[in-house]
Amino acid sequence: MTPPGETVSIPVEKLKRSLRAEAAVEPAAPQASAVTKETQIIAIYGKGGIGKSFTLANLSYMMAQQGKKVLLIGCDPKSDTTSLLFGGRACPTIIETSSRKKLAGEQVEIGDVCFKRDGVFAMELGGPEVGRGCGGRGIIHGFETLEKLGFHDWGFDYVLLDFLGDVVCGGFGLPIARDMCQKVIVVGSNDLQSLYVANNVCSAVEYFRKLGGNVGVAGLVINKDDGTGEAQAFAKAAGIPVLAAIPAHEDIRRKSANYEIIGRPGSEWAGLFDELGRNVAEAPPQRPKPLSQDELLGLFKGEAVGRGYTLQPATFEDMCGTPQIRKPSLEVIYDAV
Repeated sequence: MTPPGETVSIPVEKLKRSLRAEAAVEPAAPQASAVTKETQIIAIYGKGGIGKSFTLANLSYMMAQQGKKVLLIGCDPKSDTTSLLFGGRACPTIIETSSRKKLAGEQVEIGDVCFKRDGVFAMELGGPEVGRGCGGRGIIHGFETLEKLGFHDWGFDYVLLDFLGDVVCGGFGLPIARDMCQKVIVVGSNDLQSLYVANNVCSAVEYFRKLGGNVGVAGLVINKDDGTGEAQAFAKAAGIPVLAAIPAHEDIRRKSANYEIIGRPGSEWAGLFDELGRNVAEAPPQRPKPLSQDELLGLFKGEAVGRGYTLQPATFEDMCGTPQIRKPSLEVIYDAV
């Protein structure tokens, strides 16, 4: 037994060997078969404004018409995930409702924050007022409230989480970092910024896989597809499938702007979202291969992204506008004995 006040010393070399051995162990391969857990929890990421809310509103609506029980949760501080689903109306957010109820000494009830339309259940986590808090921390608080409401006991076939992908850290990275979902889907387009975000999400998934996580990427949804092919090339290079390509069509843009669901059975775009719904349900989580910055730029024509530019270092004269005066060093250097 170690006497009080003393610590057990572990040989440094033995500790180093142990850490190296642990770091050398490859994580288990991601699940390559159909997800077997009763409720599939799927996190959808993408650049702000890329069309996640549009995609998810129509996807969740179609999945409900396919006979699935679906819960859509908006995890973006803008709280606009469900607005298209409810014809432009904003539903009360969990954070807003929780604060109001707490001040009144009341408990939050499911009916205060969860609303439904044609078989789709939906809610918004919300976020702090501008400049008054951290959006990621708001997401963590929102999920804590959901757990108190019995989130893990709800009987849904699918829970779709809409996350802002510009920042994959803190609360925004919660589903990946804590294995809260089984798989991730990214929404992108044929532009560098949206694919940069999609690549960051793949990098986050791969990072947590190496730490023992189990979340995989099920695929890419291409929104506003103009046929130039960069998004398809990204998916191929990253080793993930394209689940659907939603065309850049004026009818889709106009109906979306009018808060109209286009993923209805029998509508012009029904086949597109019917296929997307089935692909989302069946696509297995895979381990992605994130691209380097140069590989990502290589998907685009050089003139489109400035790939041929050479970095030119700045000088002291550039910064101060005057020549730099070199002063002799006062450092004393002793000759080796």
